Amino acid sequence: MKIYDVIILGAGASGLMCAGNIGKKKSVLIIEGNDKVAKKLKISGGGKCNITNVSVELNNFDGEEHLIKEVLQRFSKDNLLEFLDRNRVDIELRKNRYYFCERSADDIIYVLKNAAKHAEIQLGEKILSVTKENEGFKIKTDKNDYSAKKVVIATGGISFINLGASGIGLEIAKSFELEVKEFTPALVGLTVQKEQFWMRELSGLSCFVNITVGDRIAKEEMLFAHKGISGPAVLTASLYWKKGLMSINFLPDKDITQLVMGSKKLVSSVINLPKRLSKALLKAVNIEDKECKKLTQEDIQNLSRLHAYSFAPAGNFGFTKAEVSRGGVLAKELDFKTCESKTIQGLYFIGEVVDITGELGGYNFQWAFSSAYVCAKAIK
Repeated sequence: MKIYDVIILGAGASGLMCAGNIGKKKSVLIIEGNDKVAKKLKISGGGKCNITNVSVELNNFDGEEHLIKEVLQRFSKDNLLEFLDRNRVDIELRKNRYYFCERSADDIIYVLKNAAKHAEIQLGEKILSVTKENEGFKIKTDKNDYSAKKVVIATGGISFINLGASGIGLEIAKSFELEVKEFTPALVGLTVQKEQFWMRELSGLSCFVNITVGDRIAKEEMLFAHKGISGPAVLTASLYWKKGLMSINFLPDKDITQLVMGSKKLVSSVINLPKRLSKALLKAVNIEDKECKKLTQEDIQNLSRLHAYSFAPAGNFGFTKAEVSRGGVLAKELDFKTCESKTIQGLYFIGEVVDITGELGGYNFQWAFSSAYVCAKAIK
């Protein structure tokens, strides 16, 4: 049986990036359960893939800061942009923050596949197990057995089940007695309690808000949905919300006290939000929609709650609607400079299977590419 220098499990963003940077001198095999590579890359960002962000900082991630810092220092946002430019992937900047492929995610997929063309790829093989064998590893799939000196786990999380996602990466880690945090949905819409069912009645409406969870503030659009709330602000807030309260500022760029002061208009008219939303918000804070000049001091105090509407979500929309999975192999199990297991020599974990999760806005692809690069250079 052929013994590969490296076998990479998973042909997503991190798996392909890793293979492309290991170099041609080593024999590399990529095993992928899907019939095509990079399926998640292809559909993300409406087919144009939000690759990274203008600002990539430690506080854009949930996870071990020392690991994030080590990895991003070795392959930063600027390094990624240089890689894309060098390979003639045209990118566009949206909202002065988000980098997307200008034409299609196919552009970056082509570059990743081309960089990894020296590697063999086995598609449509379900990974069953990885075991230690002499100085290397034995990989068992539903079709074949393989041997390798080193193994890279790039199997991702369990969101996007319809794209073949599985939890095999964590199962492999646990089989080697590595400590993991079980996957939970992240970057996902939130369901609401009975007291906030008024939000569900606004399904389809959106507005710009600031959402505060602990010491984190998400500043983006919020979408009212038939299950609760969603949209970019909510998805990012969901990364930090575990349970308990969060707070929404529905008028982050205005002062409600100044808006109503001395006005003869109805309160719903000066709020400057869609009328349905204005009326629903007034009802939520127990304010009658009347002329602003008739508001009492108690009314004004209640109105100020629109800057800090506090409530506890009921839960989230689940893995079928989640952009990513929070959790994975704990950072303390890995060498921060290489992403190699501290206890199992030759076993590496990269991308979403590691307990590092980014906010919405390209951060998770940045982490996938950066951790893959760091791992590849360590192996090379």
